[in-house]
Amino acid sequence: MRKIFLLVLLVVLLMNGCSSPDGRATVVIGLDDDFAPIGFRNEKGELVGFDVDLAKETLKRMGVEGEFKPIVWSKKREELVSGNVDLIWNGLDITDERSEYMIFTRPYMDDRQILLTRINDEQDVHSEDDLGGKIVGVQAGSTSEDYLNRNENLRRTLIGCKVYEKFKDVVDALSRGEIDVIVCDEMVARYETNQNSTQLKIVNVKIGEIMKMAVGFRKDDTALRDRVQKAFDEMIADGTAKEISEKWFNADLIKYSK
Repeated sequence: MRKIFLLVLLVVLLMNGCSSPDGRATVVIGLDDDFAPIGFRNEKGELVGFDVDLAKETLKRMGVEGEFKPIVWSKKREELVSGNVDLIWNGLDITDERSEYMIFTRPYMDDRQILLTRINDEQDVHSEDDLGGKIVGVQAGSTSEDYLNRNENLRRTLIGCKVYEKFKDVVDALSRGEIDVIVCDEMVARYETNQNSTQLKIVNVKIGEIMKMAVGFRKDDTALRDRVQKAFDEMIADGTAKEISEKWFNADLIKYSK
Protein backbone atom coordinates (compact mmCIF):
# COMPACT_ATOMS: atom_id res chain seq x y z
CA MET A 1 0.00 0.00 0.00
CA ARG A 2 2.86 2.35 0.82
CA LYS A 3 4.35 1.88 -2.65
CA ILE A 4 0.96 2.52 -4.27
CA PHE A 5 0.48 5.68 -2.18
CA LEU A 6 3.92 6.98 -3.13
CA LEU A 7 3.25 6.22 -6.80
CA VAL A 8 -0.06 8.11 -6.75
CA LEU A 9 1.59 11.02 -4.93
CA LEU A 10 4.34 11.13 -7.55
CA VAL A 11 1.80 11.21 -10.38
CA VAL A 12 -0.09 14.06 -8.70
CA LEU A 13 3.10 16.05 -8.20
CA LEU A 14 4.14 15.53 -11.81
CA MET A 15 0.74 16.63 -13.04
CA ASN A 16 0.86 19.73 -10.91
CA GLY A 17 4.34 20.48 -12.13
CA CYS A 18 3.18 20.41 -15.73
CA SER A 19 0.28 22.81 -15.33
CA SER A 20 -0.36 26.34 -14.21
CA PRO A 21 -1.48 27.16 -10.65
CA ASP A 22 -5.11 27.21 -11.78
CA GLY A 23 -4.75 23.74 -13.33
CA ARG A 24 -4.26 24.73 -16.99
CA ALA A 25 -1.41 23.27 -18.98
CA THR A 26 -2.54 25.12 -22.12
CA VAL A 27 -4.39 28.38 -22.68
CA VAL A 28 -6.43 28.60 -25.89
CA ILE A 29 -6.35 32.02 -27.53
CA GLY A 30 -9.11 32.95 -29.97
CA LEU A 31 -8.21 35.23 -32.86
CA ASP A 32 -8.94 36.19 -36.43
CA ASP A 33 -5.87 34.88 -38.24
CA ASP A 34 -6.41 37.16 -41.25
CA PHE A 35 -6.14 40.50 -39.46
CA ALA A 36 -2.73 41.96 -40.27
CA PRO A 37 -0.69 43.27 -38.54
CA ILE A 38 -2.46 42.11 -35.35
CA GLY A 39 -2.62 38.40 -36.15
CA PHE A 40 -2.15 36.83 -39.60
CA ARG A 41 -0.38 34.18 -41.67
CA ASN A 42 2.92 35.08 -43.31
CA GLU A 43 4.09 33.76 -46.68
CA LYS A 44 5.16 30.52 -44.97
CA GLY A 45 1.76 30.04 -43.38
CA GLU A 46 3.11 30.83 -39.91
CA LEU A 47 0.93 32.76 -37.48
CA VAL A 48 2.55 36.11 -36.75
CA GLY A 49 1.53 39.59 -35.62
CA PHE A 50 1.70 42.22 -32.94
CA ASP A 51 -0.83 40.69 -30.55
CA VAL A 52 0.47 37.21 -31.33
CA ASP A 53 3.92 38.26 -30.10
CA LEU A 54 2.46 39.90 -26.99
CA ALA A 55 0.43 36.78 -26.19
CA LYS A 56 3.35 34.39 -26.72
CA GLU A 57 5.62 36.35 -24.41
CA THR A 58 2.89 36.69 -21.77
CA LEU A 59 2.15 32.96 -21.67
CA LYS A 60 5.86 32.16 -21.63
CA ARG A 61 6.20 34.22 -18.48
CA MET A 62 3.15 32.49 -17.01
CA GLY A 63 4.74 29.10 -17.64
CA VAL A 64 1.92 27.69 -19.77
CA GLU A 65 1.61 26.65 -23.39
CA GLY A 66 -0.44 28.76 -25.79
CA GLU A 67 -2.71 27.35 -28.48
CA PHE A 68 -3.92 29.88 -31.05
CA LYS A 69 -7.34 28.99 -32.39
CA PRO A 70 -8.67 30.86 -35.44
CA ILE A 71 -12.31 31.84 -35.01
CA VAL A 72 -14.95 33.67 -37.01
CA TRP A 73 -14.70 37.12 -35.45
CA SER A 74 -18.45 37.69 -35.44
CA LYS A 75 -18.81 34.44 -33.42
CA LYS A 76 -16.35 35.35 -30.66
CA ARG A 77 -19.08 35.52 -28.02
CA GLU A 78 -20.14 31.92 -28.68
CA GLU A 79 -16.53 30.71 -28.83
CA LEU A 80 -15.62 32.34 -25.52
CA VAL A 81 -18.77 31.59 -23.52
CA SER A 82 -18.86 27.94 -24.65
CA GLY A 83 -15.26 27.41 -23.51
CA ASN A 84 -13.88 26.70 -26.98
CA VAL A 85 -11.32 29.43 -26.27
CA ASP A 86 -10.05 30.77 -22.95
CA LEU A 87 -9.44 34.35 -24.03
CA ILE A 88 -9.63 36.73 -27.00
CA TRP A 89 -6.43 38.58 -27.86
CA ASN A 90 -6.70 40.14 -31.30
CA GLY A 91 -7.06 43.92 -31.46
CA LEU A 92 -10.06 43.66 -29.15
CA ASP A 93 -11.73 46.95 -28.25
CA ILE A 94 -13.62 47.32 -24.98
CA THR A 95 -17.30 47.97 -25.76
CA ASP A 96 -20.52 47.90 -23.74
CA GLU A 97 -21.81 44.95 -25.76
CA ARG A 98 -18.66 42.91 -25.14
CA SER A 99 -18.70 43.81 -21.45
CA GLU A 100 -21.94 41.85 -21.16
CA TYR A 101 -20.03 38.58 -21.51
CA MET A 102 -16.35 39.51 -21.02
CA ILE A 103 -14.00 40.86 -18.42
CA PHE A 104 -10.84 42.61 -19.57
CA THR A 105 -7.27 43.34 -18.69
CA ARG A 106 -6.38 46.98 -18.33
CA PRO A 107 -6.25 48.62 -21.76
CA TYR A 108 -2.82 48.59 -23.38
CA MET A 109 -3.42 50.67 -26.51
CA ASP A 110 -5.73 53.33 -27.93
CA ASP A 111 -7.64 52.48 -31.08
CA ARG A 112 -9.61 54.60 -33.49
CA GLN A 113 -11.65 54.02 -36.62
CA ILE A 114 -10.70 55.80 -39.85
CA LEU A 115 -11.60 55.60 -43.53
CA LEU A 116 -9.89 53.62 -46.28
CA THR A 117 -10.58 54.33 -49.96
CA ARG A 118 -9.12 53.62 -53.41
CA ILE A 119 -6.13 55.78 -54.26
CA ASN A 120 -7.77 57.04 -57.48
CA ASP A 121 -11.00 57.79 -55.64
CA GLU A 122 -12.63 61.05 -56.73
CA GLN A 123 -15.63 60.94 -54.40
CA ASP A 124 -14.35 63.80 -52.25
CA VAL A 125 -14.55 61.85 -48.97
CA HIS A 126 -12.80 63.87 -46.27
CA SER A 127 -14.90 63.32 -43.14
CA GLU A 128 -17.64 61.22 -41.63
CA ASP A 129 -20.20 63.66 -43.00
CA ASP A 130 -19.04 62.83 -46.53
CA LEU A 131 -20.16 59.20 -46.16
CA GLY A 132 -23.71 60.18 -47.08
CA GLY A 133 -24.71 58.62 -50.39
CA LYS A 134 -21.89 56.06 -50.24
CA ILE A 135 -21.72 52.27 -49.87
CA VAL A 136 -19.66 51.50 -46.78
CA GLY A 137 -17.92 48.21 -46.02
CA VAL A 138 -17.02 46.81 -42.57
CA GLN A 139 -15.89 43.52 -41.03
CA ALA A 140 -18.52 41.49 -39.20
CA GLY A 141 -18.27 41.74 -35.42
CA SER A 142 -15.87 44.70 -35.59
CA THR A 143 -15.97 47.95 -33.65
CA SER A 144 -16.71 49.64 -36.98
CA GLU A 145 -19.85 47.57 -37.51
CA ASP A 146 -20.90 48.22 -33.92
CA TYR A 147 -20.48 51.98 -34.38
CA LEU A 148 -22.53 52.07 -37.57
CA ASN A 149 -25.24 49.94 -35.97
CA ARG A 150 -25.51 52.40 -33.10
CA ASN A 151 -25.37 55.51 -35.26
CA GLU A 152 -28.77 55.42 -36.93
CA ASN A 153 -28.52 58.98 -38.21
CA LEU A 154 -25.34 58.13 -40.13
CA ARG A 155 -26.72 54.83 -41.45
CA ARG A 156 -29.79 56.58 -42.86
CA THR A 157 -27.54 58.74 -45.05
CA LEU A 158 -25.76 55.74 -46.60
CA ILE A 159 -26.80 54.05 -49.80
CA GLY A 160 -25.78 50.80 -48.16
CA CYS A 161 -23.58 49.09 -45.58
CA LYS A 162 -22.03 45.77 -46.58
CA VAL A 163 -20.62 43.41 -43.96
CA TYR A 164 -17.91 40.82 -44.66
CA GLU A 165 -16.59 38.04 -42.40
CA LYS A 166 -12.88 38.68 -43.13
CA PHE A 167 -11.16 42.04 -43.38
CA LYS A 168 -9.39 40.83 -46.52
CA ASP A 169 -12.83 40.39 -48.08
CA VAL A 170 -13.66 44.03 -47.29
CA VAL A 171 -10.45 45.20 -48.99
CA ASP A 172 -11.13 42.99 -52.02
CA ALA A 173 -14.66 44.42 -52.26
CA LEU A 174 -13.24 47.95 -52.25
CA SER A 175 -10.76 47.05 -54.99
CA ARG A 176 -13.58 45.59 -57.12
CA GLY A 177 -15.73 48.68 -56.63
CA GLU A 178 -18.49 46.88 -54.72
CA ILE A 179 -18.14 49.45 -51.93
CA ASP A 180 -16.96 53.05 -51.90
CA VAL A 181 -15.16 53.26 -48.57
CA ILE A 182 -14.10 51.07 -45.62
CA VAL A 183 -14.46 51.98 -41.97
CA CYS A 184 -11.77 50.12 -40.01
CA ASP A 185 -9.09 50.19 -37.31
CA GLU A 186 -6.31 52.68 -37.96
CA MET A 187 -3.51 50.15 -37.40
CA VAL A 188 -5.02 47.73 -39.90
CA ALA A 189 -5.64 50.52 -42.42
CA ARG A 190 -2.04 51.71 -42.19
CA TYR A 191 -0.72 48.19 -42.69
CA GLU A 192 -2.94 47.68 -45.75
CA THR A 193 -1.86 50.96 -47.35
CA ASN A 194 1.80 50.04 -46.78
CA GLN A 195 1.19 46.74 -48.55
CA ASN A 196 -0.91 48.29 -51.34
CA SER A 197 0.41 51.82 -51.65
CA THR A 198 -0.57 52.07 -55.32
CA GLN A 199 -4.19 51.02 -54.72
CA LEU A 200 -5.33 52.22 -51.29
CA LYS A 201 -5.22 55.46 -49.35
CA ILE A 202 -6.22 56.56 -45.86
CA VAL A 203 -8.64 59.37 -45.15
CA ASN A 204 -7.08 60.50 -41.90
CA VAL A 205 -10.21 61.38 -39.97
CA LYS A 206 -11.47 59.83 -36.73
CA ILE A 207 -14.78 57.95 -36.93
CA GLY A 208 -16.59 57.70 -33.60
CA GLU A 209 -14.86 57.76 -30.26
CA ILE A 210 -11.34 56.66 -29.32
CA MET A 211 -11.50 53.03 -28.17
CA LYS A 212 -9.31 51.05 -25.78
CA MET A 213 -7.73 47.70 -26.69
CA ALA A 214 -7.47 44.93 -24.09
CA VAL A 215 -7.52 41.15 -23.65
CA GLY A 216 -10.96 39.58 -23.07
CA PHE A 217 -11.94 36.64 -20.82
CA ARG A 218 -15.08 34.86 -19.66
CA LYS A 219 -16.93 36.70 -16.90
CA ASP A 220 -16.04 34.17 -14.20
CA ASP A 221 -12.40 33.69 -15.22
CA THR A 222 -10.83 36.32 -13.01
CA ALA A 223 -7.96 33.99 -12.02
CA LEU A 224 -6.68 33.71 -15.60
CA ARG A 225 -7.25 37.42 -16.25
CA ASP A 226 -5.24 38.34 -13.17
CA ARG A 227 -2.35 36.03 -14.12
CA VAL A 228 -2.22 37.48 -17.63
CA GLN A 229 -2.33 40.98 -16.15
CA LYS A 230 0.58 40.24 -13.83
CA ALA A 231 2.76 38.92 -16.67
CA PHE A 232 1.81 41.84 -18.89
CA ASP A 233 2.69 44.30 -16.11
CA GLU A 234 6.17 42.78 -16.07
CA MET A 235 6.48 43.20 -19.84
CA ILE A 236 5.55 46.87 -19.56
CA ALA A 237 8.00 47.44 -16.71
CA ASP A 238 11.02 45.84 -18.41
CA GLY A 239 10.36 47.33 -21.85
CA THR A 240 9.47 44.10 -23.67
CA ALA A 241 6.04 45.35 -24.74
CA LYS A 242 7.67 48.49 -26.12
CA GLU A 243 10.13 46.40 -28.13
CA ILE A 244 7.30 44.36 -29.65
CA SER A 245 5.42 47.53 -30.59
CA GLU A 246 8.52 49.01 -32.22
CA LYS A 247 9.06 45.77 -34.15
CA TRP A 248 5.63 46.04 -35.79
CA PHE A 249 4.97 49.78 -35.94
CA ASN A 250 8.41 51.40 -35.67
CA ALA A 251 6.99 53.27 -32.68
CA ASP A 252 5.99 52.66 -29.07
CA LEU A 253 2.20 52.67 -29.31
CA ILE A 254 1.69 51.05 -25.91
CA LYS A 255 -0.48 53.36 -23.81
CA TYR A 256 -0.89 51.66 -20.50
CA SER A 257 -1.54 52.71 -16.91
CA LYS A 258 -2.46 50.88 -13.75
